[in-house]
Amino acid sequence: MQDQFRRAAITSPVVKVAGAVVPDRPVMNKGGRLSMAVPIVSFVGRSNSGKTTLIERVIPELVRAGYKVATVKHAGHGFDLDTEGKDSWRHKQAGASSVVVLSKGSMAMFADVSDQINVEEVRERFLDSSYDLIIAEGWKHEGYPKIVIVRDQLGEIPVSTEGLLAVVSDKPVDLAIPLFGLDDVVGVAAFIMKQFPRSQSRAEHGLAT
Repeated sequence: MQDQFRRAAITSPVVKVAGAVVPDRPVMNKGGRLSMAVPIVSFVGRSNSGKTTLIERVIPELVRAGYKVATVKHAGHGFDLDTEGKDSWRHKQAGASSVVVLSKGSMAMFADVSDQINVEEVRERFLDSSYDLIIAEGWKHEGYPKIVIVRDQLGEIPVSTEGLLAVVSDKPVDLAIPLFGLDDVVGVAAFIMKQFPRSQSRAEHGLAT
């Protein structure tokens, strides 16, 4: 597995330009105009590798730099955030495909989606172009630009080498891509900001997060 990562570091076009900006691709917005898609970066690693902890430490660094961030978490074993007996739960039990709950300054949605929904579909359906970055937790087999958290050894879980940008680990890793320590939160955040600069429209207008 380590040889697989090493070959990817040599041959992957994303890794070859790991110090450069990862380009967005244009998408059609709701107004029928082309705009740049909100970039996605995925944090991957084995269970209990510290993905969530790293993400929650990186987000404040990005927010302080003016980024508006969305996160998408992959829950492989399913979940249920609604509460039995609540009005929203009763609406859903009655057969509504989607239930939206609104209060002052907050919104929650409970919706039926395909088992195969991916982060791009979430972006296109639920996140508008005001966001600067989407951080995904999981999707290790997808080709998203990704940062791998390694606890013991490279290859401790199978990870798609497509889009491999960096490794976060306190172990030595022999790859031709950036390596950050587990506590180098500032370094990881700076790397992400270099790879995925704020959208020009938000930066120029100084929009708040």
